[in-house]
Amino acid sequence: MTMRPGALVLIIALLALSTAARAQDRAPAQRQTLIDLAYVLGESHALRQACEGPDDQYWRDRMRDLVRAETPDADLDRRLKTAFNSGFIAGQTGFPACGRASRREEARLAARGRALADSLTGPMANDAPPR
Repeated sequence: MTMRPGALVLIIALLALSTAARAQDRAPAQRQTLIDLAYVLGESHALRQACEGPDDQYWRDRMRDLVRAETPDADLDRRLKTAFNSGFIAGQTGFPACGRASRREEARLAARGRALADSLTGPMANDAPPR
């Protein structure tokens, strides 16, 4: 199993989320960003499995880490899981086999995931009023 550069960037961004605000403290736009990130993780999971095999759970485990760090309420938890599963299906459908196209898509998804994670952890992300 090899670590691709784009994957490393996304991992670093996801780790930064663990110190960010929890889901219940996030504004609605940030909650939507979490859902968008879950979709990207689902797509990434499908692409990685196409290349590494169906037993690879790398991105599913990162999704679990995200949910654990955010501790979402029941509605957001359901929406995150639905987004992940939808992204997984889209990734499987669009790239059923490993190849150059799937590797390019992985790199695109890594950039998208990083941008989403950065928007949740950047200087403006925690501007919610203190409790």
